[in-house]
Amino acid sequence: MTDERDTHVEDAEPELAAEAAPAEEPAPAPAADNGEQVAHDEAYLRLAADFDNYRKRVAREQAELSTRANERLLNELLPVLDDLERALEAAAEHEEAKLEEGVKLVHRSFVSLLERHGLKEIETDGRFDPHVHEALLTQPAEGAEEGSVLQVLQKGYRLGERVLRPARVIVAE
Repeated sequence: MTDERDTHVEDAEPELAAEAAPAEEPAPAPAADNGEQVAHDEAYLRLAADFDNYRKRVAREQAELSTRANERLLNELLPVLDDLERALEAAAEHEEAKLEEGVKLVHRSFVSLLERHGLKEIETDGRFDPHVHEALLTQPAEGAEEGSVLQVLQKGYRLGERVLRPARVIVAE
């Protein structure tokens, strides 16, 4: 009988010893684990930077898309604007003040609408710029500097920074 108790007490002592012993802290990670952690951290930072670049690129593309969204419509409206300007010139030659005033009103409101949507007229004063002007003719002109715009045959327009239609001009030789 005593043997059974002794065995039972001996079995209980290691359990008490395990409970009484302070928990050992895990050994510091080997150097290879620190290298892996650094590699993971760098990969994470690269991924975060890639995502940030992607987010900025998408925002830039969305802004460009919204700028170009109305380009086709505005391009189709430009001949209407040209026709209104021609009608104004013809009406000015005739003495029909009411017609002229009505066309002027329509022209002003139409130009205002186009400007609200980002359309701007290309400047044609000064020197010929092949980026925004289209030279249809060159003419000798006294008193005009070579390469300067003599006459505008058709106005040019920009939508934001993009040339929607170049100004068609006559250039001095």
